[in-house]
Amino acid sequence: MILSGAIVTIIGLSGLIYCILKAFRAKKSGLKGEELSKQLKKLVLVNLISLFLSAIGLGLVIVGILL
Repeated sequence: MILSGAIVTIIGLSGLIYCILKAFRAKKSGLKGEELSKQLKKLVLVNLISLFLSAIGLGLVIVGILL
C-alpha cells in the first residue's frame, strides 16, 4: 500500500509541476487578458485532479504506515 500510494503521489506531483510550467510558459509568451485567462482556465481541471491524486496518494502512504 505504501508503494502504490507513493506512485499515485508522484503522478499527482508531476501533474502539478506540469501545470506550473504551462502557466509560466503562457505568461512568458506575452499573452494578456482574455487569451491568458483561457489558457489558465484549461489548466484548472488538471490542477485539481493532480492535487486530488497527491492527497489520495499521501493518504494511502499514511494508511500503509499505520497498518
